[in-house]
Amino acid sequence: MNKKKINAIIKLVVKLSLTTGALIFVFRKIDVEEFKASILDTSVPLFFLAFLAFNLSKIVAAFRFKQFLRPLEIYLEDKYNLMLSYVGMFYNLFLPGSIGGDGYKVFVLKQQYKAARTRQLVSVSILDRISGLAFLFILGCLLLLSSSFQVDLPWIKWVILLLAVLVLPVYYLFVRVLFPTFKSAFIPTSHLSFWVQVGQLTSAFCLLLALNVQDPFVDYLTLFMISSVVAVLPFTIGGVGARELVFLYGYQYLQIQEGKAIAFTILFFMVTALSSLVGLPFVFTIDREKRQDQPD
Repeated sequence: MNKKKINAIIKLVVKLSLTTGALIFVFRKIDVEEFKASILDTSVPLFFLAFLAFNLSKIVAAFRFKQFLRPLEIYLEDKYNLMLSYVGMFYNLFLPGSIGGDGYKVFVLKQQYKAARTRQLVSVSILDRISGLAFLFILGCLLLLSSSFQVDLPWIKWVILLLAVLVLPVYYLFVRVLFPTFKSAFIPTSHLSFWVQVGQLTSAFCLLLALNVQDPFVDYLTLFMISSVVAVLPFTIGGVGARELVFLYGYQYLQIQEGKAIAFTILFFMVTALSSLVGLPFVFTIDREKRQDQPD
């Protein structure tokens, strides 16, 4: 077994251990019966609406990725682009110890577009992630300001507002200085990133309705956005465990119910997993699809 495979196995074992440990810790802290009741009483139609909203956000994200490729004069056919996106989702969730979804997309595009530099394609993946994180942060800050969050620091809300205002200018300077090739993609991709996060929030809102949550929705949505930032960190599988920990400790500062909050995170993971499974059949067909060399 070569070193690369050994590293992949170690990475997977570490992620599984952290995910399992976090879940065990969380379930020892909450009312498990309340959690079970919340899951069993979930509205299936509303869960399905959450699934649709989540997938719409992922479709918009796929078009954002396509916009980032345009400065490299890579024009993907829409169908192929969506297939590539869903295969990437599948790899990220179900094969976390291997190449990963972002690495897979870079590999496939490099095989098809020999003229493109690997560094440029990696830059596309990095910027695609950062663009999403920027709007996650902005909306998270705005939701936090609208929530029941209270601390004994009167100036903290002004700091949060200032951070929300500064994110886009800082992100633009980041792109202009470090990735000047992609500065023309800043506006169209930022616009799409906003709608990606709106889709994610809509999915979360539908899940809260499905759970018949009676508490202030904005508090749950605030923690959802914060947990989404934490879930991006590659320490657990699909963010499982990380999200639950955010909600477990968040209830101390916001008006949420622990049982329903943890049920919400599990349902969101189910939405993510079901959506990622859509990419499974494309794993076997994507290499046979023809790309489009000219812009549509």
